[in-house]
Amino acid sequence: MKDRLLLLLATFVAYIPLLAIQKPLFMAYNHNMAETTWQDWFAVIRHGISLDMTIAGYLSIIPFLIILLSVWIKAPWRAVLKVYFLISAVLVATIFSVDIALYAYWGFRLDSTVLFYLESPKDAMASIPVVQFIQQALFFIAYTTLITWVCWRWVVPIFKEKVTKRILSTGVLLFCGALLILPIRGGVTVSTANVGQVYFSPTLFLNHAAINPCFSLIASVLKEQDFASQYNYLSEAERKETFTALTTKPAIANRDTVLNTTRPNILLILLESFSANAVGVLGGEGDATPQLDRLSKSGILFTQMYANSFRTDRGIVSTLNGYPAQPTTSIMKYPAKSQSLPALATALNKNGYQSSMLYGGDINFTNMQSYFYASGYEKIVADSDFPLSSRLSKWGVNDDMTFPHLFKEIKQSDATQPWFKTFLTLSSHEPFEVPYAHYEDPYLNSVAYTDSCIGSFIDSLEQLPSWKNTLVILVSDHGFLYPDTIKQYAPERHHIPMIWLGGAIKKPTVINTLASQNDIVATVLNQLSLDSSAFAFSKDIFDSQQDKYVFYSFNNGFGWIDSTGTSVFNAENEAPLIESPTEGSSLRIHKGKAYLQTLYDDMGSR
Repeated sequence: MKDRLLLLLATFVAYIPLLAIQKPLFMAYNHNMAETTWQDWFAVIRHGISLDMTIAGYLSIIPFLIILLSVWIKAPWRAVLKVYFLISAVLVATIFSVDIALYAYWGFRLDSTVLFYLESPKDAMASIPVVQFIQQALFFIAYTTLITWVCWRWVVPIFKEKVTKRILSTGVLLFCGALLILPIRGGVTVSTANVGQVYFSPTLFLNHAAINPCFSLIASVLKEQDFASQYNYLSEAERKETFTALTTKPAIANRDTVLNTTRPNILLILLESFSANAVGVLGGEGDATPQLDRLSKSGILFTQMYANSFRTDRGIVSTLNGYPAQPTTSIMKYPAKSQSLPALATALNKNGYQSSMLYGGDINFTNMQSYFYASGYEKIVADSDFPLSSRLSKWGVNDDMTFPHLFKEIKQSDATQPWFKTFLTLSSHEPFEVPYAHYEDPYLNSVAYTDSCIGSFIDSLEQLPSWKNTLVILVSDHGFLYPDTIKQYAPERHHIPMIWLGGAIKKPTVINTLASQNDIVATVLNQLSLDSSAFAFSKDIFDSQQDKYVFYSFNNGFGWIDSTGTSVFNAENEAPLIESPTEGSSLRIHKGKAYLQTLYDDMGSR
């Protein structure tokens, strides 16, 4: 039994360095893509090891099954193991040899895109220079030989034919084999293994170098969808005409200027699950948000703000990229696509800003880390940057600890350079476990807790010299089913608060214009007199000449709100769920279809 356990362990352990060696090889091969230091090389290996362990776990599954069968069935198992190790070596070497060559052309690690070329291998081969083909073939042979030699020479000889105590051996092996779930899953945290967990640097090349291409390909294939073929309601001409009419920006803007400077510091705080139905100043039930209610009187209150979705990952992209949420997926889960989106942080960085991100939870969840780095954030602070004793919530660090951290960071910021900081709160996330006990309803209690943190934070921030040149944007990442009588698809489910505060605000006011999260980017950039044309789906809230409407999505459906009313459409049975009023509903649904079709066409092209 001991030799079989040792064989299983040796298999897993042997694969890790054989996969880790890909990283320095990748960086050497693509050395002209970025300037790197030897510290960068070690950092790439260190951060990438987690996905190497995941693939090592996958590659150890079949040896585990072989070891288990060998307890009960007599067969030439050594030969079987040798065949398996050879096949796995060929697969790993093939993926890496193709990936290392394609990266210079594609700019991202191998994914399911390569499968499209395999449909026409003759054409694909014709586009490869002979010298490069020979080079990659030699590289493939060398790498295959290395993996095979290590496994044949050091792993296979551990196997012994003889076995005693079969039942005990089987039980122990099953227990140890089950442990492979840990590296395959990526640990025991709320996030599972994903490409984003290895991102660690503002330099995208270093993050890409840390990715295991086998994992990148597998993850991409498992999630592959033909987005461009979905929601094809209208002819291309009709879609284009409708969408263009909705999004055409006037040649001469007619917008209000609400800021007293064009280069304010910007703090964007995404409030986890805050619904307008829980905010008193927006007509919400109860008195859970006295601080927001108070602060709204000294800033700009947006009364008709709507979330694009019901999930954090989609709400973040809507807010920071001006890119509407998708009803059936999340573009954040596709790093090769999300990194191609224009981003608010990137636009600000080009104009002298320093950008940073703070989140008290697991930054690897839903590829957030890769997304934030690709979106231009130069510094990311997450739960792992806080002491273990601070991570009291299931999701991470509570807001009463992250807000003071944010204040300290702002206080120490360079006063000579404008900054853009984004903070995603955490405590008002299910299961709503907070160190606060003022309301019986756990959701309302968590909202009240975060509201109290906001009040203390803003009061402290107002005392800093930088306050007079700072714009604070408070907006929810998505709404919540509060009260629980509202429907998932109802507009009330997506109605959220947004308040602008700070010394950069000219005067307090109330804005009753229809708006959604994806409008924030264009609105902010235009207030700073910066170009917002790259954000096709984002419109300026303060520009009176642009159409005012809201698009939001839920699971396989969408809502459309404009001056004529509200329509909600179920894409599963292609029937309206809400028509208020019935008059004009068909036109509203038509606009929503054109908008959704354009969104998925755009995703398919990225």
